[in-house]
Formats: sequence, structure tokens, C-alpha cells
Amino acid sequence: MNEHALTVLQLPETLDVVAGYASSPLGADAVRALTPSDALAWIEPELRRVHQMVGFLLRVDDWVLPALPDLRAPLKKLAVEGSVWEPAALRDAGVLLRSARETRRVVLQQADHFPLLAEIAEPLLKREDLEEAIRSAIDDGGAVRDTASRELARLRREIRGARTRIVEKLEQYIQSLPARFQVADASVTIRDGRYVIPVRREARAEVGGLVHDESTTGATLFIEPPIALELMNRLREMEIAEAREVQRILRELTDRLRPHRAELTATLDALIILDSLFARARYALTVNGARPAMLPAGTPEYQVVRGYHPLLRATGVDVVPFDLRMEEHERTLLVSGPNTGGKTVLLKAIGLISALAQSGIIPPVGEGTRLPLFTNIFADIGDEQSIEASLSTFSAHLVNLREILEQATTESLVLIDEMGSGTDPAEGGALAQAILVELTRRRTLTVATTHLGQLKLLAGEEPGVVNASLQFDAVELRPTYRLQKGVPGRSYGLAIAKRLGFPEPLLARAEEYLPRAERDVSHLLLELEEKERALAVSLQETRAARADAVNLRAQLEQREAELRRREQDAERRARQQARDLLLSAREEVEATISELREAAAAATSQEELEEAIRAARRRVEQRAQKQVERMPDAEPVTPARRQPQDLEVGSRVRIAATGAEGVVVELRDGRAVVETGGVRLQVATRGLEVLRAQQPQAARPQPRGGWSAPDVDAAPEVDLRGMRADEAVGVLTRALDNAVLAGLPSLRIIHGKGTGALREVVTDVLKGERRVHAFRPGGIGEGGTGVTVAELG
Repeated sequence: MNEHALTVLQLPETLDVVAGYASSPLGADAVRALTPSDALAWIEPELRRVHQMVGFLLRVDDWVLPALPDLRAPLKKLAVEGSVWEPAALRDAGVLLRSARETRRVVLQQADHFPLLAEIAEPLLKREDLEEAIRSAIDDGGAVRDTASRELARLRREIRGARTRIVEKLEQYIQSLPARFQVADASVTIRDGRYVIPVRREARAEVGGLVHDESTTGATLFIEPPIALELMNRLREMEIAEAREVQRILRELTDRLRPHRAELTATLDALIILDSLFARARYALTVNGARPAMLPAGTPEYQVVRGYHPLLRATGVDVVPFDLRMEEHERTLLVSGPNTGGKTVLLKAIGLISALAQSGIIPPVGEGTRLPLFTNIFADIGDEQSIEASLSTFSAHLVNLREILEQATTESLVLIDEMGSGTDPAEGGALAQAILVELTRRRTLTVATTHLGQLKLLAGEEPGVVNASLQFDAVELRPTYRLQKGVPGRSYGLAIAKRLGFPEPLLARAEEYLPRAERDVSHLLLELEEKERALAVSLQETRAARADAVNLRAQLEQREAELRRREQDAERRARQQARDLLLSAREEVEATISELREAAAAATSQEELEEAIRAARRRVEQRAQKQVERMPDAEPVTPARRQPQDLEVGSRVRIAATGAEGVVVELRDGRAVVETGGVRLQVATRGLEVLRAQQPQAARPQPRGGWSAPDVDAAPEVDLRGMRADEAVGVLTRALDNAVLAGLPSLRIIHGKGTGALREVVTDVLKGERRVHAFRPGGIGEGGTGVTVAELG
């Protein structure tokens, strides 16, 4: 890869930004060492690993890679037999083992979701015995603990005691000296590892011993008196023994690690890789990048969706994204427009996006980005004047362009800034045109910027060349930085001059001096810009209207769904309430029937029997009326049913709240008296469903004499097929009532086979019926499993 181009594109600075997201210096160094690869076999798996790390960070909240110490030098030293690690290196080995264990545990918990990360974490060394041995011997500061061995604990205890005794002896000695030899506020101190006392210089001969130091004025000497020599020698012997014991402990720990040198090295390398992936994933999350699809080298396809300049995006600069798609026949993009319009930033963004992707870093692009592999990237950007090489700006450009022409192929990306500048516009334009034609015919993907008008015409003359511009607001005199493919840009020099107050006559004369072709192109571009601006406004309004329509539709659908849900909930609650109330009413009816039987058995005359029947009917009607009044009103749900305004005496109706059917016998003040199952109920007319028109029914004749039982219209079977569950409960209950009143021994209930839902309803009802002492499926000739026979008694 061309190092000059990568430097011009600021790849090293961008890698520094990415490296800043690492958790350790080792991980940061690994990121900085990344370079663009020309091997898809490396790039694609690397981008997949970064993509999985992004998913891992989103799934495992607040996860940070644990501490990663630099053990590269100690691990090399470990290969030397007999070598001993320093305490700090052993402490770092413990940190490495702990980090490896924790990282391995967390990553492998997500192995099913992120297998590529699990492959890296699986081999991490897990040796809690070594980790514990180091922790118990070395503290967090990198010092050997007193408890590392019994001998070390004993030696250090004795050393502390010896030091205390030396200090006490010397303090007593200071107090025993004549006042003329003493120094104010004198105390025992240490010089060169030896305990000394401060005395005046005149006491040198009196005190004797060894002089270790003196004050800056020379008036005070720091002397080790003879009484301390023996104690210090004994202390020194103990310190040597301590050092020997510490060395033994360090050697023992080092020897325990030595057999695992290769595993420790591999673990360190794997953690560095994970930290590099961690940094790249955090960068991708920061810039909201999406993994691009990488295409083989030479693929005539290039598409960037919502691309940003990688360096500017990460540093918080407000950057306008760009979309760029090069069709198969388009090989050269010629970008024009005014200065400070963002053309150079666009060039660097295009180059950096590919350089990052080929380095295994997800760039700041959106979903749908497709990038071909470039085996080389060339860039001629900026002022590369060299005084030492005696090169002018133009000459430096020519050197770069010559190198590009010598090396660029169909697998290269070429980026050229200010094409044709730095010399006579006519010659510069001619040379630039020749170079662009050559690169286009080689099918090299080329992006160039220019101010030269003649180059803008190249798109109409040379197949494969396409114009583009970065929009500029001529009214506000500021760039919008929006890339517009297919339309060349204007330089806006005269427009800016006019805005800044240049005289109109002067500007008119300047425009006359423009070549006619330049004026024509400028006017044409102005018309195109105005049309494009109007079209953009219209498109924006259309999109806004469409978005409003989509939002409104979504709101309506949400509201409709909510209403349906509420309606279903209300219907379920009403059905459940109706069922509960019907079961309660049925129990009361059963009790009344039982009372009626007892009254009938005890009656001694027709009048007593009729009075018992009337009393029972009143109790049933009163209880039923109370149940109905507790029921919520329900609206009809079937459009085909007739509306309440068709209601009249004699109409057959269904009470919506209970599902019970009956006949209207009286209408008054918005309420109806409905006779159902021999019981009369008062119901609000809005809670009735008219089933069909019927002629008013004549009142049934009442018995006038004899000892007849109550007139009950009972049938030995009831057909529930096609009914709703709540409707079937009501019909079945009435059939049971009539069958019991008529003294039938059994009731044949037809529910059909179907899904079995009605059979379950029938079973539930019969299980709760005290009047049914047994029930069974129908036998041969009775309807089989489509029928249930209830034995009454």
C-alpha cells in the first residue's frame, strides 16, 4: 500500500483516535500497528470479529476488558533456565491470569451469540492455583508479603524488633551526651541504610564511631556511634537472611510459571487481540458505523451510504454525510465547486473509508455500503512544495501524478485534489484531461476535484467520466457540503464578489471578459441548480407529506387495534359475567323447582296448587330480574340482526346480556317485558336483539280444573350445533329445566363432533348440575361422540 497516500489521508492520526478506545497501552499499540491489507481472506473475518464485538458490547452492559499488564519482556526472560522474576513481574502475572479468567468466563457465556470471540477466549489460560499462589505471596504494590513463608515472617519480625532496639539505644545515647554536643530537637535518622545520630561537630572526638553525612552548613555531623555498630551488624545479618528467603520465594514462584511460558504468551497475545477488537468496536459504536460488504479487487461496483470523514466524525465535528454510488460504467468522478466547499474533505473521506475497512476497522458508513478491495491507494492532495528538492507546488504534483500513471491499475483507487492547478489554466487543463482519460480507460476508480471549466465538459465527451458537485448556498454564501452526483459545480467567484459589495458595472465587465463557453456553462449550471433546488424542496415536502400519512395511518391502525382489544376484553368479561350469573340463576331456579315439587305434593286442592305455582313463578321472576339488572347492556354484534326499532309485542328476541331467548309480551317507557322459559323479565329495549318478525302470540290457556301438573313444553333432546358457547349454556339450561319439570328420565344433548368446544361446554354444565346424576357419550344409534346423554333424577 502506498505509504505516501496513507500519510496524506491522515490514516496514522485516525488510527490514534481508534487506539484511544483501547483499555490498555498494549491494545492501543496493536490498533496503531494495523495497516490496510489486500487480502479478503484476512479483511472479511476481521470485520466480522469487530462486528461481533460490537454486538457483544451492546448485549453485555458496561463490559470493559480487565487490566492487561505488559509481560512481554519478563516472558522472554522466562525462557532462560534459572532466571528469577522480580516481585512486580510476578504481581503482573497474577493480574494477567485473573484478567484471562474473568474475560474467558464472560465471553464464553455468550459463545452461542458470538462464536468468533469465543474462539479467541477459549484457549485463555485458566490456572487459579497459580493465581492464588502469586496473590498470597505478592501484594498489589509488587512487594513480597510477610506471610509468603513462615521463615520470612519470623525474620521480618526479628528485623523490626532489632530496629526498634537500635533506635531506643541511640535515643538514650543522645540524651546522655553533654548539652554542648546536642543538636536541638535531635532524633535518630538513617543515612546510607545505617542508623545515625546528629551531633555538633565539636563532639566528633567525644562520640567516636563513623561519620556518614553532615549538614549543609557543616555544623552538624551524622555519626554512627560505636554502641550501634554491633547492633547494626546483627541487623545486617538478618536483612541478608531476609533477602535470601525472598529470593527463594521468587525463584519458587518463577519456576512454577516456567512450564506455562508458551500458554502465558498465547494468553497475553489473545488478550491484546481482544483489546484491539474492543477498541475498534467502541469506535464503530461512536461513529455509528455499519460493517461494509467487501468485494473482490477489480469489481466495477462502489457504493457508500451515509459516509462520514472518519477522523472528523470521531472528534465530534459536525459533519454532513454523503452518499456515492459509482455504476459499472462510471470510473471517474470529477467533483467541482467553490473553495471551502468540502471537496478535499470528501476526497480524504473516500480514501480513509477504504483504508480503514481494509485495516479491519468498521468505518463511519451506513448499511448497504459496498466497497471493492483496492490493492493500492494513491493520493495527490495538498501543497507538497519541497525547497530541499527544488520542487515547486506544480512540480511536486507532477511527480505524484507520474507515479500514479506508472503504477495505477484497475484494482487501484486514485484521489487527486485541484486537478490542473498550479500552472497556466489552458495547459494545466489539457494535461489534467489527458491524465483523467488515461485513468478512465484503464478502468481505475478515480475521484478528482477541479475548478477548471473545460474539465467539467469532459463528462459529456468521455464515457466513464461523471460530474459531481458539493452544493453551495449562493444567498448565504456558505457551503452545504451535500454531494450531488451528475451536476458540475460553479466556483461562485462573481456571486461572492457581488455579495461582498463589488460595483455592479465592474462585475458586468468581468462577466463579459469570461469566454462565451464559460458564460454559457455558468448560466446552464445556474438553471440546473435552481431546478434542482426547487425539486429538492418539492421532494422534501412530498416526503414530509408521505411521512405524515404513514404516521397517521399507523396511529389509526393502533387506535383501531386498541378499540378491537377493548371490545374483545369487554366481550370476554361480559360473557364470563353472564355465565357466572346464569349459573347462579340456575341454582336458584333449581331450588324453586324443588320447592314447587314439595308444594305440589302437599297441595290438597287445585287452588293451592295454582297458588304454589304462582308464588314459585314470582320468586323465579324476581330472582331472574335481579340477575338481569346486574348484567351490563350489550349491543348487537351481528349486522344482519334487526334493530330494536322493529320491536313489537310478539317479537321473538334474545336478551343480549344473557343470551336467553323469549317473546315480548309488553312494551312501555323504553323497557320490555320478555317471557322466557316461563318467566317474565323486564329488560331495557336497547339490550334486546330482534331475531325475526312474528305475529303476536295468543296467551296460552290456563288449566281450569282437575289435578294436572304444570304445563311444560319439554322435549327429550336438545340440538346445540352452531351455537356460541354462552348461547349453548342458556339453551341447555332451559332444556334441563323443562325436562326435569316434565319428569323426563334423560335428556339427549346434540353438540356435534367438530373441534370439541361445545362438548367441553356441555360437560362443564352437566358437572355442575345437581339434577344430573350421571352423563355419558351417545352409544351406537344415539349419535356416538357427537351426543351426550344426561341421566336425570
